[in-house]
Amino acid sequence: PDDHNFRHTSKMSTNPDEFFIERTLNGEVNAFGFLVEKYQHMVFTLVLRILKNREEAEEIAQDVFVKAFNKLNKFQGNSKFSTWLYKIAYYASLDELKRTKRIVRSDDMNEFSEKPYEGVESALQTLENEERSLVINNAISKLNPVEQTILTLYYFDEMSLIEVAEVVKLSVDNVKVKLYRSRKKLFSILDGIIEPNTIDLI
Repeated sequence: PDDHNFRHTSKMSTNPDEFFIERTLNGEVNAFGFLVEKYQHMVFTLVLRILKNREEAEEIAQDVFVKAFNKLNKFQGNSKFSTWLYKIAYYASLDELKRTKRIVRSDDMNEFSEKPYEGVESALQTLENEERSLVINNAISKLNPVEQTILTLYYFDEMSLIEVAEVVKLSVDNVKVKLYRSRKKLFSILDGIIEPNTIDLI
């Protein structure tokens, strides 16, 4: 009986997004709630990284799901629903930056050092999980919106390069270059943030 219950639970929790999309389009509005619950944290995190304001991010994240609901009949299924949803979130965030006339900063790569990653990675390992997460998020917040989005989708949400390219509307090769540069820039920022911690630990 226990095994049967496990299989039943497993099946319920792995229902593909298309199942809930189809039910929503057939008039079962509550089915969309599953998709909101599944993706709300990831969408909010992405929007917050770009806007850097929790209140704004909450509002825009809600708007993203309203837009997704209203445009659901236009979702072709050629890509994952999450990719399509993240694309809406990404451009809604950029629109909000434009609307509030905030400058999208793109730091000059020359400002950042060429120090190796190994020392930074070793120092990060010495930090507690919560502290490490705070340090990394703080460093990511110093990157521009495109860099933040690419790093978030690729490393945190484990999207493929093809999926990331679709969200930010760039070629895969372009995403590869930006991913390399963003990671390099991130580690350079991290080096400056955690260097004092490393010295204290010695």
